[in-house]
Amino acid sequence: MSLPDREKTDVARRLRLAVGCGLIASLALVSACTVRPLYSNAPLVAGSQVGARAELASIAIKPVKTRYAQQVRNNLIFGFTGGGNQTSTPVYSLDLGVSELVDTGTLVQVSTDENEPTSGTVTLTSTYVLTDAKTGATISSGKRSITSSFDKPRQEYASYRAQLDAENRAARELAELLNLAVGQDLVKYGKKGAS
Repeated sequence: MSLPDREKTDVARRLRLAVGCGLIASLALVSACTVRPLYSNAPLVAGSQVGARAELASIAIKPVKTRYAQQVRNNLIFGFTGGGNQTSTPVYSLDLGVSELVDTGTLVQVSTDENEPTSGTVTLTSTYVLTDAKTGATISSGKRSITSSFDKPRQEYASYRAQLDAENRAARELAELLNLAVGQDLVKYGKKGAS
């Protein structure tokens, strides 16, 4: 039996010390994070006395002109208010622009000599500008896009109905994206106001 090598034990001790210091440093760094759920009861904006749901419900969405834009707006109001009506005393104003692109991309050879589209996609793209209702100052702006596919049967009405259903699906998903984006924008705005 031999005695342990003194150099190897010193290296092992230093390695354990370095790992321990690294672990303590990473724990200190992680403890500085301020991660919290976006839709918690805590206010989104610093100094606000209301929770996230009430803060989002205080946003008034300006009217839009097209059917698909109205679908996005209705779903967004539902998401902001949790199913209630839009506020009559808004703290924020949201200007919403929605555009649509319908593409029939897949062509399949049928029994005749014609190529007939059998599927399509609806892409809804929204730009938004969130402003303070009192001052008119821009808080944030952004752009989001959603694509929804649909089958294109031979019957004209069935094809049109499938496209409308795809528009409605895309409008719901786009409203969910906008709900999240606006909530995140309000949190960022609140952090700027706090500093």
